[in-house]
Amino acid sequence: MSLRLSTVILPVRRWHEGGRDQWVRAEQLGFHTAYTYDHLSWRAFREGPWFGAVPTLTAAAGVTERLRLGTLVTSPNFRHPVALAKELITLDDVSGGRVTLGIGAGGNGFDATALGQESWSPRERADRFAEFVPLLDALLTEGAVSSQGTFYSAVEARNIPGCVQRPRLPFAVAATGPRGLRLAARHGQAWVTTGDPKLFEEGTPEQSLEALRGQVGRLEAAFAEIGREVEPMEKILLTGFTPERNTMLESVDAFVDFAGRHLELGFTELVIHAPIPDSDFAADESVFEKIAVEASAQLTG
Repeated sequence: MSLRLSTVILPVRRWHEGGRDQWVRAEQLGFHTAYTYDHLSWRAFREGPWFGAVPTLTAAAGVTERLRLGTLVTSPNFRHPVALAKELITLDDVSGGRVTLGIGAGGNGFDATALGQESWSPRERADRFAEFVPLLDALLTEGAVSSQGTFYSAVEARNIPGCVQRPRLPFAVAATGPRGLRLAARHGQAWVTTGDPKLFEEGTPEQSLEALRGQVGRLEAAFAEIGREVEPMEKILLTGFTPERNTMLESVDAFVDFAGRHLELGFTELVIHAPIPDSDFAADESVFEKIAVEASAQLTG
């Protein structure tokens, strides 16, 4: 069993001042996919530049040929399925069918209320997500969709010619709770997790692995509940949010050790953040590139 290596490029650089070069370099380094966050701004970066996900990915599609592209993750916080479907079909067309949609219920961070709404409770986020995903699925697979929901509706929404990828571009569903995992089992081609957030500050690597083992087990149970085989499901870990976040990018050996332990849990793809100086994602650029080339070769060997 092999493990793919991908990266996240946060949209914090102007396109002609280093932004473009990062996406080109990601392809040169052999990453499987390069993702970006789909936010209006994010945490410590909120006082600086932050560009839109879909336009950035569209530009990246024009300067790459093989690299897959995606969001980690898009959420209902400031998206409507009808408009999002049109943008995704266009992006899939421009890229020649290289797009994966990472999608999640969203959180209550500061940009979750940027459109003026009150912060949604966890239950309301789950309710909205449960309606958002099936409607988006239909919009990306059917030529015309009409649907009346509690939160999201579509009236003769046309999406011709549809995605280049058939029947639609793949969904990578971020979920750890029972409702989200059922959505992943029913609609996802991949599952995404960042680990257990309660272990971010004080947890140990062993506790993190045990928490992830539990999440994988609950995913398998969700598949069994609907009678679907779990094995084709890609399992993606977005790194940088587990107890090893400060050590795993120190060397190729450290990363390979980290990756091997997660490969044993059944993960098929690890995603590492492209370094950003003076941030939570600061790392040695040369080590990052060595990991991309040398660790990737070991993990896929």
